[in-house]
Amino acid sequence: MIETLRLQQFRSYKDASFEFEAGVSIVVGPNASGKTNLLESILVLCRGGSYRAGDADLVAHNQEWARLDAVVDGSVRSVKLQQKSERIEKQYVINDTNLKRLPLARTIPIVLFEPNHLLLLTQSPDLRRSYIDDVLEQTLPAYGAIRRDYKRTLAQRNRLLKQRASPDEYFVWNVRLSELGGQIAAARHGFITNNNHALNELYTKLVNAEHTVSMTYKSAVPTESYSSSMLHKLESSLAKDQERGFTTTGPHRDDLQLSIDGHELALAASRGETRTVMLALKLLEVEAVEKARDQKPILLLDDVFSELDGARRRNLTDYLQSHQTFITTTDADIVVQHFLGNCTVIAMD
Repeated sequence: MIETLRLQQFRSYKDASFEFEAGVSIVVGPNASGKTNLLESILVLCRGGSYRAGDADLVAHNQEWARLDAVVDGSVRSVKLQQKSERIEKQYVINDTNLKRLPLARTIPIVLFEPNHLLLLTQSPDLRRSYIDDVLEQTLPAYGAIRRDYKRTLAQRNRLLKQRASPDEYFVWNVRLSELGGQIAAARHGFITNNNHALNELYTKLVNAEHTVSMTYKSAVPTESYSSSMLHKLESSLAKDQERGFTTTGPHRDDLQLSIDGHELALAASRGETRTVMLALKLLEVEAVEKARDQKPILLLDDVFSELDGARRRNLTDYLQSHQTFITTTDADIVVQHFLGNCTVIAMD
């Protein structure tokens, strides 16, 4: 639980302090009043980074530093951002221990639900890949490092492709990329396989009706032999990749497909069904994180309550009561009525 929070020169805040209660806090104010920046600061403190910007953009305009200080679950946590030449130096401090990076064990479990997530099921596959990767990064200790290593290795191979390097220069990068790709695909496939039943149950509870919702991992590479098959494809598609200037095979090209009652969601679902599946996915994320970390995650809901109809709001409200939750809105009446006074309202100027 976050008890106190101070923001200095962070985004739109010059110097602001907050005290929070357990349960639901409703952050209300007009657009551009700092509501989303407040949620972003909580995410940076708990997980180490923003979901929408690089570190340089977190420092207030024309300032050289920013600082976040909080008391979380009885421990003192700080994040310091300092302009150093043309880069931002970030430092974490937890109970007087200085850290350059937050390992999973030092993070605070947190689940974010923001407006762009409603596009996840119908827009770019990159959004779906990011969803499942973000869940895995919070639930598997080594996954974040594997994900970063894969991106670096992929970038190196793509540089070689643009340089039209000779074929023998690719071998070491092909091997490494295939090894990491196999680990990523296996983790994603395992998450989908292990959580299909739970997703279906969550959807059914939200709509109070029987439906079959399922997830499928879509890839041009067989999941049962991903690393070896990917290596073969990287080698056989070199000419095509050089022509295009990027790597066309690997988990960065895979997709998560969702279906409802046997039909692909993106093609056949109504707007209400799509939103409810997205809500079920976020609740699935909450359960997965809580199970893996043995700790209730903090929930951040950025201006999404108004996107849901009355029934979904009520069902979501029942779920939120047992978590420390922050909900932003421009209209408090839309949200407050569902909590019957059992919430704290934070008014933004």
